Order: sequence, then structure tokens, then C-alpha cells
Amino acid sequence: MAANTAGVDVALLGTIALGGAIGALTRYGVSLWVPHRGDIPWHTLAVNVIGCFLIGVLMVCITEIWAAHRLLRPFLGVGVLGGFTTMSTYAVEVRTLLESGRIGSGLGYLGGTVVTGLIAVVLGVGTTRWVSGTARRLGAGDDDRIR
Repeated sequence: MAANTAGVDVALLGTIALGGAIGALTRYGVSLWVPHRGDIPWHTLAVNVIGCFLIGVLMVCITEIWAAHRLLRPFLGVGVLGGFTTMSTYAVEVRTLLESGRIGSGLGYLGGTVVTGLIAVVLGVGTTRWVSGTARRLGAGDDDRIR
């Protein structure tokens, strides 16, 4: 059983913190690797779309394929992917584009990130189901699988 101090699950918080540090460092590495060209902050778009794809992969793996340890989802989902993706930076970048008069770029970046992120989640889920062999059509009786 995990240590619990004043109602706080220390193992859970430590797991999330470690994952968050790994995700944030990885995001920083991507920002150094992906050049900033033009109006669109491509490194932020890249990490958010990659993160969306990976959350789709993760959710299929831990809900349909594996019997996951209780700390796996907080470590990978909240920690690593939460630290890797950066919606706050995205919001600031959209605002900066709009305030600087680059309305088309700002609105394109705003909508494009949401659309590509949603597509990435669907692709992550579909690809993982296809690769794992768990792909099947969800029917009315499968509502309990959605968490």
C-alpha cells in the first residue's frame, strides 16, 4: 500500500511528478529540434498533436489490452503526456498571433490544432486497435468500455 500523508497519496504524486519532468524535458528537446519558421509555432503544434496521438494509444493499451498497474496511467497520461503537451503555451501563442494582427494565422493555428489533435487521438486509437488485433466495431452493449 502506498504511503499516505494527510490524505495525500505520496506514490501517486511522485509518479506524476517524475512523469511530468520527463515529459517537460522531452518537450524542450522537441522545441530545440523543430525550427520556428513563419507565423505558426510548429514545435508546439508538433508536441500537442504527437501527445494527442499517444494518449489515444495509451488509453487503448490500458483499457483494452493490458491489466495496467494503478500508477501507469497517472505516470504516462497525466505526468509524461501532460508535461509533454502544452496547451497553455498554445493559448499564449494564439493570443500573440491575434494581438499582433496576424488574424489568419492565429485563427488557423487555433482551429488547426484542435482539428489535428482530435484526428491524432482517433488515429492513435484506431492504429493501436488494428496493430493489437483488438479492432472491432463498438456496439450498444459496449458502453461500459468507455471510461
